[in-house]
Amino acid sequence: MKSKFVVAIIGFFICQITLAQVKFEAEVSRTTIGVNERLRVDFKMNQDGDNFNPPNFTNFTVVGGPYQSISNSWINGKRTYQKSYGYYLQPNARGKFTIGQAEILIEGKTYKTTPININVVAAVDTPTDGNNAEIIASQSIHLVTKVSNENPYLNEGISVEYILYVSPDINVSQWRPVDNPKFADFWSENIDISRLDVKDGTYLGEPYRYVALRKTILYPQKTGKLTIEPLTLSVSVEVPSDRRDIFGRRLYETVQKRISASTKEIDVKPLPQTGKPANFTGAVGSFNFSVTTNKQSLDATESLEAKVKVSGNGNLMLFQLPKLSLPASLEVYEPEHIEDTRTNNNGVFGSITDTYTIVPQQKGKYPIEPVNFSYFDVNSESYKVLSSRELMINVENGPVASVPNNSTASTSNKQEVISKGNQFRYIQLDANLKPIGEKGFFKSLWFWLLILLPLLAIPLTILFGKKRKERLNDVAGNRVKKADKLAKKYLSEAKKNIGNPSAFYLALEKSLHNFLKAKLSIQTSEMSKDRIKVILREKGIKEMTINDFIQLLQNCEMARYSPSSQASMEQDYEKAAQVLSLIDKDL
Repeated sequence: MKSKFVVAIIGFFICQITLAQVKFEAEVSRTTIGVNERLRVDFKMNQDGDNFNPPNFTNFTVVGGPYQSISNSWINGKRTYQKSYGYYLQPNARGKFTIGQAEILIEGKTYKTTPININVVAAVDTPTDGNNAEIIASQSIHLVTKVSNENPYLNEGISVEYILYVSPDINVSQWRPVDNPKFADFWSENIDISRLDVKDGTYLGEPYRYVALRKTILYPQKTGKLTIEPLTLSVSVEVPSDRRDIFGRRLYETVQKRISASTKEIDVKPLPQTGKPANFTGAVGSFNFSVTTNKQSLDATESLEAKVKVSGNGNLMLFQLPKLSLPASLEVYEPEHIEDTRTNNNGVFGSITDTYTIVPQQKGKYPIEPVNFSYFDVNSESYKVLSSRELMINVENGPVASVPNNSTASTSNKQEVISKGNQFRYIQLDANLKPIGEKGFFKSLWFWLLILLPLLAIPLTILFGKKRKERLNDVAGNRVKKADKLAKKYLSEAKKNIGNPSAFYLALEKSLHNFLKAKLSIQTSEMSKDRIKVILREKGIKEMTINDFIQLLQNCEMARYSPSSQASMEQDYEKAAQVLSLIDKDL
């Protein structure tokens, strides 16, 4: 009796251990499939866990999932629990592959599934059952690539649309891209589609609904035959079934389909060489061209802006604007490049502008010579050349440029004429008698001083003249001194104009530029932000100080296009005074 009781106890504990044993397994719908078929994989567990980690599914593409399901029931006092994660896989090629191990954490312990071998064979014939949901979905949904021009010129814009056609008999609940086209050998710009617009149309003569899922503008960068890659989507298709609900309404079966648009090939023509202008830089489209200034009369050391602008429709971001031709006596800063473009079905529209800041230093009239811009017009299939008009900058007040005086003394051969009215004007008429004992001027102290002073003055005059000549010849040094004075002058002027953003930031920018000229001997043409950073680092300036200086330059540029408060101007002035002092101290 005692032995039976012990056996019963042992059996009870064995049952409890068996019931408490964790199971985590992987199951597949089939181990052999065709390359055109799909595989269902389920990872099942009999206890809930955390941190589920699926395998990488190498050599397969996930076309559906993960789908999670939970079953929890009590039968005759016994609890049954099952949780699963399901995936639909599409093989990428034929061969023998392995579904790797999945992992999950249950009660602090990591469990792994056993790897499963899958044999992928050649494509198999799909069933022809007209009631099969897979077949209905395949026959009722199509992804089409539409190209606006299959024979464009190099750099001519074309539009590419990916259109989804759906039969009225089915519905699409969701879609996601699986493989996006790379558009190699094209410059591309996507068109923003804010709302999908479903329309009624036809596909192969049958009524269909369609929607443009993606639109892109392409500018070919190579000539010859180029390939536009397809877009591949994973689509959830709702197919009507033979089943109905309790109200008699037809039930739908959801099928996951992977569809691809067809690959398109275009033939890109080279631009003609006949009539190609020498200054052509690759502009293709239809454009307007202008060169303008914000003022034509100003004083020396004031600044003006000259804008070189191209507007229209075409490859606006893919060519360079022509450079301004300006007199050497004008200081010209590095142009600011601004792009204002938008994209629609017809290509890229808008304008690109180079804005030059010009500062004349001397009084006079300075011409801005006409500038030519050339482009290829795709409508007329010919080159067009646009020219700006000549502009004149009139500097009304300021120092006059030194002009060599070629005139000689024309009066050198003339003789002085003495008036005959009083020929004896210089005869002394009064005696100036002195006592005999009085010491005369001859050999006196003043006599010797007057004799020696001219002798001493000769070397001093020579030395002074030499120094003066050196100063006049030291063009760089004179510029540095002048720039230093201008930097202090404009910084003071900026302080006076706090409250007037335009005048304040213009004066502050001039102060910063002239400071660089004075301390680092940087010419106007070298004043790019990257160049300034390099030179300041070479001089041992701290990185924080360099960043503050560049930030001040950016604030001056941004002030042209956005309003500034008095507080920000006061802050920028104090920062400028501090940064210039730190740089001057470190140098």
